[in-house]
Formats: sequence, C-alpha cells, structure tokens
Amino acid sequence: MDALGWHDLATATQGRLCPSPAWGRAARIVTDSREVQRGDVFWAIQGARFDGHAFAAEARQAGASLIVCQASAAAQIPGQKLVVDDTQAALGRLAHWIRQRREALVIGVTGSVGKTTTKDLLALALGQQFQGLKSPGNYNNQIGLPKTLIELTDEHEFAVLEMGAAKLGDIRQLCDIAAPEIGVITNIGQAHAATFGGVQNIARGKGELLEALPATGFAVLPGDDPVLRAMSVRARCRTLFVGTNADHDVRATAVAMQAGRLTFRVDQQSFDIALPSPALLTNALLAIGVAREVGVPLELIAEGLQEFQPVAGRGALVSIGPWWVIDDTYNASPASVRAAVEHLAATAITHPRARRYAFLGDMCELGELAAREHREIGSDLARLRVQGVLAYGSHAKDLASGALSAGLRSGQIAAGESLDVLLTVLDCWLEPGDVLLIKGSRVMQTERVLEWLKLRALQQTVFTPRQCA
Repeated sequence: MDALGWHDLATATQGRLCPSPAWGRAARIVTDSREVQRGDVFWAIQGARFDGHAFAAEARQAGASLIVCQASAAAQIPGQKLVVDDTQAALGRLAHWIRQRREALVIGVTGSVGKTTTKDLLALALGQQFQGLKSPGNYNNQIGLPKTLIELTDEHEFAVLEMGAAKLGDIRQLCDIAAPEIGVITNIGQAHAATFGGVQNIARGKGELLEALPATGFAVLPGDDPVLRAMSVRARCRTLFVGTNADHDVRATAVAMQAGRLTFRVDQQSFDIALPSPALLTNALLAIGVAREVGVPLELIAEGLQEFQPVAGRGALVSIGPWWVIDDTYNASPASVRAAVEHLAATAITHPRARRYAFLGDMCELGELAAREHREIGSDLARLRVQGVLAYGSHAKDLASGALSAGLRSGQIAAGESLDVLLTVLDCWLEPGDVLLIKGSRVMQTERVLEWLKLRALQQTVFTPRQCA
C-alpha cells in the first residue's frame, strides 16, 4: 500500500485521533498482532470468535505506532489511537476511500464453486499485459476483501477480488466497498444453502454482483447455466457468455484431458492448462472472456494461463507412495463434489487399470437439503462405477443409502463417524496404482486422510484385501 497519513486514515474511516493533534504515517496496516512490526498500524477487529482489542497491548509492545479501536474499548487502550464506531466497518470505509482514488480496473468474482481458481486464472491472463493484484488465498469476506483493496497503489492497473457470501446482502456489501466494474459469476450451487435460506436466495445473493455493475462495465457468465442466463437481466451492462455452444461469445472447441492438463481451442488459439478436471473448463473460459474483452491478445492469454499451478487441496492429482490421490480436501459443496467425482471417473482414461475409490466427508451448511444432496452424491458415485466409497460424518448413512439404491454393493461401501475405522477399511482396500478421491467440507478435516496416506507410504507396506481378510 502507499503510505497514508494518520489524518487521511481519520478522514477515510470517519474516526477520531486521540490524543489530538497527532501526526504520523502508516506504511502497513495489520490485523494480526503477531505480524506487527515497528511503525505499523494495528487494526483491532472484533469478530465472532476473537476480539483484536484484547491484543492491543501486545501489538503496542511489538512496535505499533497507532491502534485503531472501537469507541467502546478506547478507554482500555493507552497511547495513540484512532477511535471509530466499528473497526470492521471502518476497514471497509478505508478500502473504499482508497479504491476511489486509484485508476485500477476492479473485477469481482463470485459463485458457489471455483471462485479462487477463476480469480487465479484471471490474474494470470491479465498479468501478461497489465500490472495488478488479486485477493490472496481466499480473502473474500468483509475483512479479507478490504485488506486486499488497501494494497492498491497507483502502479496497479487491475485488481481481481474474490467475493464470498453466506447470506443475502453479503455480496452487495462487498460491492459497496469495491465498486467493481466487471463481474464474473462461476456458478450457482447449494453451498451455504442453510444460511442463505434456500437455493433461490443463493441465486439472488450472487446476483447482487450483477446489480452493482455500472452501465459502462460488463459481466461474464457461463452460458450453459440456465439460471445464470436468466439472471443476466439484472445487469445494466453488457453480458458475455462462455461455454462450448456455438452461440457463446467465448467458445471452446477440441476439449481434451491429457496427463492432468486441460487442452482446448478458442478461435484459432490453442490452450494447455494444468487444470486437473474437465469441469474447470468454464473457469478458464471466464478468465479468457474478461482478458480478451479488455484487450489482451489470445496468444498472450494462453501464455499466461500456461503458468497456472493448482493450489493444494483443490483437485490436483498427486502421487503419494504407490497411489494416485485427487487432493480436493479444501472444502465441499454438492456442485464441487459432483465435479470431483467426475474427475475421479475421468482418470479411467489416464489410469485405465486403476481401481477408483472415494473418501467423502460431510457437505456442511446445507440445511434441510443435506440428506437429499448426500443421497444424490451416493447415486452419482454408483452411476460412475467407482470400486468403493468411504463416507465420513453425520450424513454418511445418507450417502451410503444413495449409493446402494443406485447399484453399489454393500461390500463396496463403508460409512460412519469414526475416522479410524474408515481408515482401517481404506487400508484393506487400497492396492498399488489405485486412485483415491479425498474431499469434504472444511470442518471435516479430510486432509487427515492425506497425512495418513503419507505415513503409510513411508512405512512402505500396503495391505491388500487378502491380508486384511
């Protein structure tokens, strides 16, 4: 970020310096007291599970020159401070103040699944011709997005911002801060259905991005999704559609998977990207659509996307000991699980002799849809003829029921809430060369299965079904 004077901070946040008058400059703003360096501004965020005000003394000791705090806690914080009504809201006001004073093109990316991948692809495509920044990791909420925007400088020509939401109004609030000129929606699924109050509200919530775009901007949407096509009328600006049909503005042809890479053509340009699943074609096309529309030549976009590397836990096919593992442990929703299961089935092309297994933890925050969605995933697994399913969590029986009803035998299914028991079954099933999908919602911590596999690989012992009998 560009250095800001304390009085600029006060103006932007509608806060009050205490004591006053006070002079100083902020080169860095941090919200984690453990990261404070001498001269930093420590922003005390009060959240649902933590309160930064409790760490103000620690931040001061580490060298913070200014503490941003709420009026309700100001009396307990000695030294120079900036007092605001609400530190989270004030962070958003500062981010908007900075955004309004920069020329960067701001692009908002939302959707139920694939936001981070699309954001990363888009930053690579634009970065071939322009200088910019993107949301680090999944900084996509009312704290993470402002922290990204604060890093904008006059040198940046674009900012790609991931926008997450758990309820109606979340995207609108992020758009009020970021004022995006371009909007991208990856898809509409059941993620956070419980907190949104149903799938219809998810569509309404994601569509808040379209409503926030100016008439001079544009949106890029998957053209094969009828829900998103219908939502496009909510935008005052032009809408571009991407997909594989002839009527799309950006159309992919000659689509193929080769050794863990997705290849296709747009117009006469070939693309070769390290995307682990054909389901991610839409994400690549969304990035191409934005970059081409703002003037990046297709050959440069292709060069940029060739540099993409899958993030750990987001679907990469990796080798662990004698097994192949689809590491999709970051999170799970019905749409992302279906895509992962299709990825597992697609490995029959590259690993024709391998047996395919799925270890699936619960998909959380689905509310009244949970039982049905888990049964449908079980049915999908049976339809795609996997050799075995391990279902973990409180909805394991629902998933198992769906798999049984669709044709899997009981001996091909293990379900329960004990991770140790399921790992014992997995130990009996896996043989060298097998492919295993691991996926589950964040709270299920399915990465523990990965760690178990790595340990088993180090032990250099693989138990076959005969040894376990």
